[in-house]
Amino acid sequence: MSTTSLSNTVRFPVITSKAYQVAEKGNWVVFKVLKDANKLQVKKAVEQMFKVEVETVNILNTKPKQKRSGKSRKVGYTKSYKKAYVKLKQGQEIDFGTDA
Repeated sequence: MSTTSLSNTVRFPVITSKAYQVAEKGNWVVFKVLKDANKLQVKKAVEQMFKVEVETVNILNTKPKQKRSGKSRKVGYTKSYKKAYVKLKQGQEIDFGTDA
């Protein structure tokens, strides 16, 4: 896999309350990744992009959720996507520049 395709594997970090809870309990970071990415590709991409060492990677597919909108309450669905929970080795850290 080339360098450009590795950098496209990890799309962006997931910033939710659950992601913060996971990060506080351990050294975990949550990313949204491409649907066809596997654990090895995610591990290599994170290590290359952020210059950190990765211990483990857990991947899950999220199912689309039902959404209703409009006066007639039309039913639609959100898009499904793949999330990767990446555990960094002890002493490693990723700073996303949270200075606001």
